[in-house]
Amino acid sequence: MHFIDPHIHMVSRTTNDYEAMAAAGVKAIIEPAFWQGQPRTHIGTFQDYFSMLVGFERFRAAQFGIRHYCTIGLNSKEANNQALAEQVMDLMPLYLTKEGVVAVGEIGYDDMTPTEEHFFRLQLEMAKEVDLPILIHTPHRNKKVGTYRSMDVIEEHGIPPHRVIIDHNNEETCKEVLDRGYWCAFTIYPNTKMGNERMVEIMKQYGSTRVIVDSSADWGVSDALAVPKTANLMARNGIAQSDIELACYKNALAAYAQSGQFNEADWLDPAPIDQRTLFEGNSVLRGGQTPRVEEPKDEGIIR
Repeated sequence: MHFIDPHIHMVSRTTNDYEAMAAAGVKAIIEPAFWQGQPRTHIGTFQDYFSMLVGFERFRAAQFGIRHYCTIGLNSKEANNQALAEQVMDLMPLYLTKEGVVAVGEIGYDDMTPTEEHFFRLQLEMAKEVDLPILIHTPHRNKKVGTYRSMDVIEEHGIPPHRVIIDHNNEETCKEVLDRGYWCAFTIYPNTKMGNERMVEIMKQYGSTRVIVDSSADWGVSDALAVPKTANLMARNGIAQSDIELACYKNALAAYAQSGQFNEADWLDPAPIDQRTLFEGNSVLRGGQTPRVEEPKDEGIIR
């Protein structure tokens, strides 16, 4: 089975993760712009980070057979630095139309401050202007209140729910998110938040319609193989293969294909891997390592 991990922060992961993900059947990933653990203090750090998402990280993933996409946004935690956030708003349009950018995100609330809401609303309008889907970060504290408030604000801006993926859901929020017509995503973490055993129970109760499984693996304790592991656990617990495929592949494809940038053909018929390729003089290999070089596919040309 093929998998998509539509929320994973690969700038914090290693090449071993890419190799393991590819071996487990992960074909495509989406990397949302997010908080990197330490607040950024200058606009140049945002510029370099956005450039990495659309540049080197996209190259690095391809060197291991995985198609990389990203979302661009000002995360809610850093939105509270108003002076810097205003500069990020000016920067974002330069990146939202670049190749491989499939949504505005992840945006929303952290502490639910007025400043967070101000920049949340600005980015909702920006998404409308560039005609991109939206990825919502729901707060880790007061999740139910923050999730419901996020949907209320989205609806005030006239954005239809099918254009919005709401992530970090749990048992407390998922019914309302689904009832209101949004894509309902779950980040699967080891031992906390939404574990894969709990995800199985949610699938049994609510089914697979508009449900999306992702890992949100980052610099913290997390698992880059959460999507295939959860799919395997679902299968062992009697979840139908068709439902697993929706939650772990097809729903993410449908949600982000609305961007016009997320196309299945890109990873089902990829260019051959050639690890001799460089990105601005950089290789994924280190001295003395043998590059992986695949032969081009035979296109029926007589030589």
